[in-house]
Amino acid sequence: MDVLSDVLAVMRTGQPRSKQMTWQAPWSQYFAPVPGAAGFHVNLAGPCWLTRPDTEPLHLAAGDIVFRPHGRGHTLAGHPPAAPDTTGPATVTLCGAYELDPTLMHPLLYDLPELIHIPARPGRHPGLHAAVDQLAAELARPRLGTDALVPLLLDALLLYLLRDWFDGQPVPHTTGWAAALNDPVTAAALQAIHRDPAHPWTVAGLAAEGGLSRAPFARRFTALVGRPPLSYLTWWRLTTAARRLRGDDAPLSAVATDVGYTSEFAFATAFKRQYGTAPGRYRRQR
Repeated sequence: MDVLSDVLAVMRTGQPRSKQMTWQAPWSQYFAPVPGAAGFHVNLAGPCWLTRPDTEPLHLAAGDIVFRPHGRGHTLAGHPPAAPDTTGPATVTLCGAYELDPTLMHPLLYDLPELIHIPARPGRHPGLHAAVDQLAAELARPRLGTDALVPLLLDALLLYLLRDWFDGQPVPHTTGWAAALNDPVTAAALQAIHRDPAHPWTVAGLAAEGGLSRAPFARRFTALVGRPPLSYLTWWRLTTAARRLRGDDAPLSAVATDVGYTSEFAFATAFKRQYGTAPGRYRRQR
């Protein structure tokens, strides 16, 4: 899998949820903080403002999308905070939420800002807006297959949203995952790790994937990703294993082999070092 798809597949848990709401003026709705969750709002029609503590209110025009990757509290309303409550046109919003496992959180998500705002601009982000339109249509008029389509459309919307945000970051970056994913050398090495984490990668082998010699590659990867190449490889192998232990009943020896460990003992030792408990106990607790 590519890096972004792989990261989201490992972090995600449960089923994503979505709802389309019509708000009659005057209206205001507080969304409480939800640890381990991410959510979005789309203003489909009507006046809409988003407010957060200690920040300026954000006006959402029709078609605007906001993503809240860290589950912080916020308020949506049909008027800015200082304006009086008045009657006016109704507002229609589309909201969605994703459950994320805090123990499997990837630094890619931590690097995201508190709020991602994607304004509605003709001709921009066509895939994202197409996913929004299809999701809104399914929720407004459920038909045969809607229950299966909605989670798929929510997944597509999230991937389009993150892809468009990463693609839209200025180049060059200094550090962080936006820089790492837009740097061809580091991105090639990350892609290799996520494509085949069980491969016996070396720093030299990963450097070759990026077309760079060993020492400058290691410095470049560490500066952008925040940890050395083999440290990231180990962390990702064990994070992938934790997801497997949570989601299926494969023997521990098979999980160990699938993530690149030649012995169950070596796997158990490394897993306990990262998660503070043995793999079997971790599975039972989950």
